[in-house]
Amino acid sequence: MTLDERAPERAVLDDLFAAPRAEVVTADGAVVPLPVDRWKGEADAADHSLFVRPCTGATLDVGCGPGRLTHALTRRRVPALGVDVSAEAVRQARTRGAPALCRDVFDAVPGAGTWRHALLADGNIGIGGDPVRLLRRVAELLHPRGTLLAEVEPHGTASRTHWVRLRVRGCESAPFPWARVSIVGVTDVAHRAGMVVRAVHEHDGRHVAVITRGE
Repeated sequence: MTLDERAPERAVLDDLFAAPRAEVVTADGAVVPLPVDRWKGEADAADHSLFVRPCTGATLDVGCGPGRLTHALTRRRVPALGVDVSAEAVRQARTRGAPALCRDVFDAVPGAGTWRHALLADGNIGIGGDPVRLLRRVAELLHPRGTLLAEVEPHGTASRTHWVRLRVRGCESAPFPWARVSIVGVTDVAHRAGMVVRAVHEHDGRHVAVITRGE
């Protein structure tokens, strides 16, 4: 079984966005709280600085969750679409007025090859546990001169792929692979995906790599 063949059950994902609290449990037993309230809230100053203001054309928000970034973009009259595998997340995004589809990024996505920007916020560069494969897919979705804005881990954090479980309301998902990509490691990940890191921006301790195709 390859790393990308397992994902958290959709029911647990839906409950993640419906519950007030949720956690990630790592293979070594560490418990990491998830910032569910921040995801459900409005875009904050860091979101606007790192993701919203840099987007001047059609933007695809990959793993949009409840849609705070997609919503912030549409309020600025930037064409935007969120995609997420959680039906509950998409429902919440649409409720706040953010265009969103319940869709896996590796399935058919509208506008493939035309998106001027793509977002991988909130650690979503880890989707599927294989960031190289994910970046290659995003490159297919982007316009040839498009940019990917990918949130990465700060200095002092090691890049790794590990098996984790979601814990929501006392219930846990089956283990699934997730990746963490550091501010140092993102250059190599992008290179292996045929892409190039053009810059890294920071705001309030969050870091976003600006990535383009390698042509």
